[in-house]
Amino acid sequence: MQSEQMKKELVQMLCAKSFQYSPTPRFKLVSGRMSRFYVNCKPTTLHPKGMYLVGHLMYRLLADLEPEAVGGLTFGADPLAIATAFASQLAGHPVKAFSIRKEKKDHGISKWIEGDLEPGAKVVVIDDVATTGGSTIKAIRRAKEEGLEVIAAAVLVDREEGGVDNISRHVADVRVLVRRSELMKQIGG
Repeated sequence: MQSEQMKKELVQMLCAKSFQYSPTPRFKLVSGRMSRFYVNCKPTTLHPKGMYLVGHLMYRLLADLEPEAVGGLTFGADPLAIATAFASQLAGHPVKAFSIRKEKKDHGISKWIEGDLEPGAKVVVIDDVATTGGSTIKAIRRAKEEGLEVIAAAVLVDREEGGVDNISRHVADVRVLVRRSELMKQIGG
């Protein structure tokens, strides 16, 4: 399937399962601020077709970078990383997935990052939604602290509220698969 058609289907699916709009602010964000937009990508990224679309599109978005792995803060980044790794194997250019814990494991081998990675691995930090970029920035910092080389960041949905600009202060290359404006256009807003 062509990338343009896949993206069109992904935008439609996000609008049907993951995006809500209200003319007045009624959705409470993590920051406590009220918003007119609600984005929860998990109903899309955990759906079989959504995984297929996200995995292939994210892999294609990042393929020119030739990362060794993709991942980010659990739980938002996990379905994206797994789908991207799966699609990369199908394409014949395997990219590993990794997950960054929110809390350090206190048993066994205490570590922040799960995955088959060596120090110095070139990685892309991914996230499902960027509002302020805080989760992505936290993941970038944690990955760097653990010895990974963060070559880029990518988000599935940019809420277009400054998050991508904030992320770009921590890594030069920031890529976006879908913007809020594309979702609004789809719903006729």
